[in-house]
Amino acid sequence: MSAASLRKLVHVGCKQLGLDQDTRRDLQLVATGKASMSDMSEADLAKVVSALKTKGFKAQTSGKRKAAPRKDVRYCHVLWRLLHQAGEAQVGGAKGLNAFLRSQFEGKWGHVPMDIDVMTEATQISDVIEALKAWCRRAGIPTEAKGSAK
Repeated sequence: MSAASLRKLVHVGCKQLGLDQDTRRDLQLVATGKASMSDMSEADLAKVVSALKTKGFKAQTSGKRKAAPRKDVRYCHVLWRLLHQAGEAQVGGAKGLNAFLRSQFEGKWGHVPMDIDVMTEATQISDVIEALKAWCRRAGIPTEAKGSAK
């Protein structure tokens, strides 16, 4: 991990633990003998991160995106994944889905969120689902589970 990434992780850890700047500097001094992060090597910064972890810091380093809070938005991600896996959508994941959202609905809605996961308007989410399902139908991609009554 780069020094810049480790510095960010230190700040995230301090925020998560509620440590102020003075407390952070004290922790850094104890962990590395240096109070300032600008004087630290990557190894020193890693020691600070370890010290934060012993105090209860839980770092999310997987890089995986958290699941959308709404079930209907998660379904949009499922449909997009199906389209991407079938080669219909060139850019997979949230990046591609968000680009699709902007290209298809910006003119219709006037304002489109930068990230579909923050959408809360059920009618707009339904519009996205219907557009994705229509694309799946055109491409011959099944969207319903086998044995579904729909």
